[in-house]
Amino acid sequence: MANPLKALGDLNQLRKQAKQMQQELAEEIITIEEGDIVVKIRGDQQFIELSVQGIQSQDVIDVLNKAVKKSQELAAKKLQQMTGGLGGMLGGSQN
Repeated sequence: MANPLKALGDLNQLRKQAKQMQQELAEEIITIEEGDIVVKIRGDQQFIELSVQGIQSQDVIDVLNKAVKKSQELAAKKLQQMTGGLGGMLGGSQN
């Protein structure tokens, strides 16, 4: 039988790596310019700027960021369902 404590250590290491990757992605900025449209987005999928014909709207950026967050939450929920909740497999509690 596999040692469940080793699995917890592996999971902790994966969490650390994921957090590091998120921090690195948040520092990356992607800029796309096509015609009169400019989009700047961080690597962690947060919009920084959106302008059309030089006009910017913070409200539009906020709504886009909310939509991205909802899609990420949905993806995380589906992934958790697909994996059956790793915490349950290890005997831990699930959030």
